[in-house]
Amino acid sequence: MKKKKRRKTKRLQIVGLLLILGTIFTFPKWITWIYPLPHQEIVFEMASEYDVDPYLVFAIIRAESNFKTTARSPVGARGLMQIMPETAQWIAGEIGIKNFTTEQLHDPEVNIRLGCWYLNDLEREFKGNLPLELAAYNAGRGKVKQWLQDGTWDGSTLGLKQIPFVETQQYVRNVLKNYEAYNTIYSRDR
Repeated sequence: MKKKKRRKTKRLQIVGLLLILGTIFTFPKWITWIYPLPHQEIVFEMASEYDVDPYLVFAIIRAESNFKTTARSPVGARGLMQIMPETAQWIAGEIGIKNFTTEQLHDPEVNIRLGCWYLNDLEREFKGNLPLELAAYNAGRGKVKQWLQDGTWDGSTLGLKQIPFVETQQYVRNVLKNYEAYNTIYSRDR
């Protein structure tokens, strides 16, 4: 009797999953409310300029600030892509932004420009290994280099539990999930 009940429960779960998937694929506009593309002109322009995937940028913005230009973290990161003021000053110098002020981090165009440049820089440094890039974006490149050097983490997606900072583990997982969703939803637009 218990086997029949389990099979029935399993069938109901499968039917429920199929209904959810059917709803998602039948109403694509609905899913875009969860994964929107605000500031898309800026994101696409800056992503193109700095050779990064715009959907990765959206995935990071969603995870970092949930698209709030005024976002400010407890440690001081600011704006859509949650860039630390010291990092922003350094990037501004690298790309030639004169008279940069921390308040400019709340300007979407400036914030996304700095964030895209930084992602490109991390991509070069970590040779396109996305989990490493994301961990460095969150915890700092020095920490990630240290984890690799001392064997704490191998840099793989499967080894995310090896990352010593739980926040960074969750961040990398979250951005990868967002990135996969953005690619799935908007891939037909490419």
